[in-house]
Amino acid sequence: MLEMAEELAVEVGTLTACESLGVSRATIYRLRHPQPRVAREPVTPPWALSAEEVAHILQVLHSDRFVDVAPAEIVAMLLDEGTYLCSERTMYRLLTQADEVRERRAVARHRQYAAPELVAERPNQVWSWDITKLKGPGKWNYFCLYVILDIFSRYIVGWMVALQESAELAKDLIAATCEKQGIAPGQLTVHADRGPAMTSKSVALLLVDLDVAKTHSRPHVSNDNPYSEAQFKTMKYRPGFPERFGSEQDARLFCRDFTGWYNNDHRHSGICMLTPATVHYGHAEEVLEQRYQVMQQAYAAHPERFSRPPQRPRLPERVWINKPQPAGRHGG
Repeated sequence: MLEMAEELAVEVGTLTACESLGVSRATIYRLRHPQPRVAREPVTPPWALSAEEVAHILQVLHSDRFVDVAPAEIVAMLLDEGTYLCSERTMYRLLTQADEVRERRAVARHRQYAAPELVAERPNQVWSWDITKLKGPGKWNYFCLYVILDIFSRYIVGWMVALQESAELAKDLIAATCEKQGIAPGQLTVHADRGPAMTSKSVALLLVDLDVAKTHSRPHVSNDNPYSEAQFKTMKYRPGFPERFGSEQDARLFCRDFTGWYNNDHRHSGICMLTPATVHYGHAEEVLEQRYQVMQQAYAAHPERFSRPPQRPRLPERVWINKPQPAGRHGG
């Protein structure tokens, strides 16, 4: 473009050529008469601190008297004594150049934990377990309820009431539940939060021996273990749940009755209003088909009472803990 402007300028003049091609005249003139560039020496302003003054200020800042004092206080203290070395900002600049402006405390650096992503497509594929406290007869007296829940069927596969939270008790419960459910090696993943019993070495070694995978919730993230939390809420908000239990035996009897009701009588909204036992033991399709046939008969008898024909309900094909979000979307 510049070469074309030069050629055209010979015929029509520089001004007309530059306007026609959209080229700056200054650029053309600079190319015609290039000037050598001279490197300029950095200019030190007359008010700049000398090397001796900088060294003296740093010496004062490093002194035992001022080593733990903020620059603003140092300036004020020296002014009270009739001395002015430099401004607060200059002190910060010198300390920054010496890499001495940083967090003085030993600040904890917390590890970033990835959200656990688990999916179950059938019973006995993913279990969630947790421990909740049940109030005992006196103040600060509690019993510990251990519950293992299958997330696909919502079936309570194992539970126990104990006087304390113990890794050994948890290990025995998991081992007995795996045996009762006939868990094969490599079949199961067990998910829990980060309580002492859940993260204990004895439980971890047991799961390794059983060839059972394990995952844990992120610290302080309760919805990483939603199924166990929801089951505990159902229990504690159920009519008849006592304010306090009179004894360990009392708590055990209540939990036995509740577990029987929850597994065999409770219609769960997350599994098409079926009972957990119906889903866990493979009778869901039979019951859903029977419901559908009843609805079809009712529709045939009185179609005017329905806004649309009945649809056959379907169980969820997959149940997730932290289902991955589609690309471009973020969870709340």
